[in-house]
Amino acid sequence: MLMLEGPYSSRGDGSESGNPLQQAQGEAQPAIEVDALTFSYPDGRKALDGVSLTIREREKVALVGPNGAGKSTLLLHLNGILKGQGVVKIMGSEVGDGNLGLIRSQVGLVFQHPDDQLFSPTVLEDVAFGPLHMKLDEEEVRGRVKWALAQVGMAGFENRVSHHLSLGEKKRIAIATVLAMQPGILALDEPSGDLDPRARRGLIRLLRALPQTILVATHDMRLVKELLPRTVILDEGKVVVDGSTEELLEHTELLEKHGLEAP
Repeated sequence: MLMLEGPYSSRGDGSESGNPLQQAQGEAQPAIEVDALTFSYPDGRKALDGVSLTIREREKVALVGPNGAGKSTLLLHLNGILKGQGVVKIMGSEVGDGNLGLIRSQVGLVFQHPDDQLFSPTVLEDVAFGPLHMKLDEEEVRGRVKWALAQVGMAGFENRVSHHLSLGEKKRIAIATVLAMQPGILALDEPSGDLDPRARRGLIRLLRALPQTILVATHDMRLVKELLPRTVILDEGKVVVDGSTEELLEHTELLEKHGLEAP
């Protein structure tokens, strides 16, 4: 794996360089720890091949690479939807069958296509779904729905029909569905895909303001440049680069080698 020098460069095992900025970041606790994770689909295709990665609390990290690199597969391991060989820890707890409820309350996974996440008749019911399954009382659930919609700029949309909204609005509602569970980590799969310029700018402003640890799988290198200080390149199921976004974007040949374009 190529290591780029810079304040966010780090080894997959979580060890740190001597950079003082990195040492300051290192004071935060690990939010996501992945150690030697390997996963193959039933058809035999290996999607992840010994992935090791540490992301600390409040970091905002890009996960980039060509189609089929394993980005979405990695995200699906963070809350136990998929289970491979190796270790995945969330806030220090290893992901396993016995604690999936806890893990899924800590990791808010936002799918690439919001229609995969929005299935209730109204926005209120979609955003309330997670808190209701946390067995919160009605007053608390309604409070969380109101708060989450306000966070994504969708206050007052409670009685709207989710599937009648624009794509940008749907993506905001999808984010609200996970914010309502108040997770410490957000994992987003291609959040800016198919958005018009206004909706895309609004999404960037939203994600920049959120305090959670954020991992974004994306091909949108402009979003990476504007929002995510650290970038991990995944290719053929392996972490090949992990370092400072600013420095990585100067390596155009490296980006092209892994199916990416500088913004």
